[in-house]
Amino acid sequence: MQVSVESGEGLTRTLKVTLPAEKVDEVVNAKLQEVARTVRLDGFRPGKVPVRVVRQRFGAQIRQEAYGELIQSSFQEAAVQENLRPVGEPSIDLQETEGGLTYTATFEVMPEVELKDFSVFQLERPVAEVTDADVDEMIEKLRKQRTEWEEVERPAQEGDQVTIDFTGYIDGEAFEGGSAEDVPLVLGSGTMIPGFEEGLIGAAPGETRTLELKFPDDYRVEKLAGKDARFEVTVKKVAEPKLPEVDEDFIRSLGVEEGTEEALRKEVRENMERELRQKLRSRTKDGVMEALLAEYDIQVPAAMVDQEARALKEQAQQEMAQAGQASAIDLPLDLFRDQAERRVKLGLVIGEIIRSQNIEVDQQRVDEMIADQAATFEEPQEVIDWYAANPQARRTVENAVLEDQAVDWILEQAQVTDKPMTFAELVEGQRQ
Repeated sequence: MQVSVESGEGLTRTLKVTLPAEKVDEVVNAKLQEVARTVRLDGFRPGKVPVRVVRQRFGAQIRQEAYGELIQSSFQEAAVQENLRPVGEPSIDLQETEGGLTYTATFEVMPEVELKDFSVFQLERPVAEVTDADVDEMIEKLRKQRTEWEEVERPAQEGDQVTIDFTGYIDGEAFEGGSAEDVPLVLGSGTMIPGFEEGLIGAAPGETRTLELKFPDDYRVEKLAGKDARFEVTVKKVAEPKLPEVDEDFIRSLGVEEGTEEALRKEVRENMERELRQKLRSRTKDGVMEALLAEYDIQVPAAMVDQEARALKEQAQQEMAQAGQASAIDLPLDLFRDQAERRVKLGLVIGEIIRSQNIEVDQQRVDEMIADQAATFEEPQEVIDWYAANPQARRTVENAVLEDQAVDWILEQAQVTDKPMTFAELVEGQRQ
């Protein structure tokens, strides 16, 4: 076998391979013999079909199959011989010659990743803890989620819920979508355009008010953006919020069977601490990844980016379908290429760290990550058992843990400054 390599643009390589005629004939003849032993033809007993007949009937097809096998095996052998790491399927240009078989394979190769001196990296690591005040605030939010509204006869205040009828006018004409009846609106919620809710403060039940307002320039309905409008609003009812008491019934309604405030606070704290651990890990990891992207300007194979972009597209369309959105929409692949290129770059660097440092997955951390995920379900043990019975799903968690371990290794080498944060800054800020 004769092999030569040419470097093309970027990561592209062209491998030219020539196989001698005797090697080609050897593989073709072996396949002819194999077919002769198994093929069934009228007039011949099974296994007794002459090779010359098989050659006449199936020779062209068998030769093509033999070429495919020869190309596959010789390509891998040639890539190893030339110290190449191909990415994706090569593009093959085949030439039959009297002297044998010659083909050129064009493909991309994996880039070389040279690890930098991580001791000069300067990284921030967020640190936070769940305080009693955080638990108090969370319980208050749980109470607000179960707010009941009690009708009152006084004028509306901020925080009240008013039930309104309204009609909107632009240039004296009612506009499409600008009218509604029996609309519940919490004053101060920011649901309506600026000035609308503020204009109803002090309105009594049965009162009608005229509001002269302007739609924001960036309003989502283009034909209304920036337009002056008049709204005629009738307040039909005013209701004030009534929060439930933190009593046994309320606590049991949250799934805390003991029904005590102590048990509620314990469960709320455990849930908050679990969420905090996840957010701390995620924020720290994001900081490390941003530092890696800033330091590593790696040219990545287009084939890998394309594959990752397709995976991201498929995931997005599945999420749209689960959310009840139009799953038939064919999202353009270019929408995902930047994110895909970022993920491929990071994957190459993290992969090299794992390989060079001989990092092996910590199975205890895998179990802990699965337990954390399971804890958010009604029957955690069922989730844990499911992972135990599905090796592929567990491998996905193992890959995530390996990545975390690589991040930990970087943090051990780098100059790390802890950044104190509150629970609200770290967790609640990301929800907004």
